[in-house]
Amino acid sequence: MKIRIVTLGCKLNFAESSQLMNTLIAKGHQRAGNGEEADLVIVNTCSVTDTADHKDRQAIHRVRRENPNARIVVTGCYARLKPQEISAMAEVDRVVQKAEDKFVPAYSKDDRTRCFLKVQDGCNYFCTYCTIPIARGRSRNPFIFEVVEEAQKALQEGAKEIILTGVNIGDFGHTTNERFIDLLRALDNIAGDFRIRISSCEPNLLSDEIIDFVAQSRHFAPHFHIPLQSGSDEVLKIMHRHYDTALFSERIRHIREVMPHAFIGVDCMVGVRGETEERFQTYVDYVNALPVSQLHVFTYSERANTRMLEMDLPVVPQKERQRRSRILHEISDWKLKAFYDSYRGQKATVLWESKRDKGLMYGFTENYIKVSCPYDKSKVNTFEEITV
Repeated sequence: MKIRIVTLGCKLNFAESSQLMNTLIAKGHQRAGNGEEADLVIVNTCSVTDTADHKDRQAIHRVRRENPNARIVVTGCYARLKPQEISAMAEVDRVVQKAEDKFVPAYSKDDRTRCFLKVQDGCNYFCTYCTIPIARGRSRNPFIFEVVEEAQKALQEGAKEIILTGVNIGDFGHTTNERFIDLLRALDNIAGDFRIRISSCEPNLLSDEIIDFVAQSRHFAPHFHIPLQSGSDEVLKIMHRHYDTALFSERIRHIREVMPHAFIGVDCMVGVRGETEERFQTYVDYVNALPVSQLHVFTYSERANTRMLEMDLPVVPQKERQRRSRILHEISDWKLKAFYDSYRGQKATVLWESKRDKGLMYGFTENYIKVSCPYDKSKVNTFEEITV
């Protein structure tokens, strides 16, 4: 049977889709080629916002047009949260909605340069706006030795960069009585010429011990992705976040102290209930002054079965949410430009990727600056010292 998997959403989904495809191939099935009609198409969905749900439905419609005779199976977070909505779609043959209650190892190796390695799943935080604990279940993880084995497999298959992924990776060890810092140390002890990036880590779990370790490690890149969500302490309390802006600022200060060149990406949400104009202005002032490299901006959308819908709070109109999103996007643009400009003329090490676009190839430096050069096949999946 010829199979295609269509993946939407986060890096974790891509890791799980890759692992699923490997399992199906091991059972004798084949991957459908480009332009080839598949017998089975699995759509692995995201449901972090209403926009994500819309993209899921568009993808399902497109899959049916391109594979008119295929059996279509929908899985992922959208399938777990809104199975009846998906089942009502004429294109869908089956919905797989059950979330795993145990950890299932996974890593993506579709791009031999980079590997997304799943080290944790689920979340115990239950933020008032979020459905991830419902869709993904409670926090769980494998033992450290199992993660190391998966990383070694990826490296043997040619990966030069490993990105640690999960829903709340700083919570690693919750189910095995281990610690995230001990996982980082074990991975850093693996021999070879490669680097590791840590994906999104909650600020209350990103300890000074972890930051200091990354600064002096062999393999870990000076790159952090930290969810802020709001620059207003009042809104952070409404969201039921586990930190305040003072703690967040201290984390950024410490990173900048020990790794001045680090790339720091920050997740920001706008338009949640209770985000008054005054609180939003406090938020804007805060992120303007924050010495980070880029903002990843999300617009709040109401999600069923979340506690925020039960709160008696002022609702931000949709147009105002969009206006606030544009403001933060503009802040992000100038911050990223300033970060890039500050490294022009400096030496850095780039890992070249395989994608070719209009005669160019691209890669990222250790601190996540995207660079390009004329395409050279011999450079693919190699490190090169360059001047930015």
